[in-house]
Amino acid sequence: MQEFHGTTVIGVRRDGVTVLAGDGQVTVGDAILKENARKLRRLFKDQVIAGFAGGVADAFALFEKFEGKLDEYHGNLLRAAVELAKEWRTDKYLRRLEALLIVASKEQLLVISGNGDVIEPDGDIIAIGAGGNYALAAARALMKHTNMNAEEIAREAMLIAAGINIHTNANIHIEKIG
Repeated sequence: MQEFHGTTVIGVRRDGVTVLAGDGQVTVGDAILKENARKLRRLFKDQVIAGFAGGVADAFALFEKFEGKLDEYHGNLLRAAVELAKEWRTDKYLRRLEALLIVASKEQLLVISGNGDVIEPDGDIIAIGAGGNYALAAARALMKHTNMNAEEIAREAMLIAAGINIHTNANIHIEKIG
């Protein structure tokens, strides 16, 4: 049985505003199963936003675990991310989960993986999923050469990725903090 996969999410921070944008496509193998899925969530009293790429069921299990870590560490994003990554890497059940998470607050953007990685981007842009590199490249160019705000950059970068990557569509959902 093939797994359901969600595909592209980007995080952009500019001028005190942090935005996550995700496309709506869910694929099974090379077929589109759903076109308007929501891959973003608000967590911890709406102070954190999170998005996923990878196995859908896996991502929902990770969202739940991460929200528990946020509660345990009183909303400290970095500490919650590190603790989730450690548990994800070492726990027999969690180790099997295949997804990547982008988590963000007004101050931070992070990627969390099952390998124990917690990565903060060098700049104010990070992307994951099948179309992630396309969205990342587009957002970097937009950030450098325009005065667009974070939401505009994230949306346009996702649309560019959707025009290139067959696993990314133009049904863009946005969550914003700040």
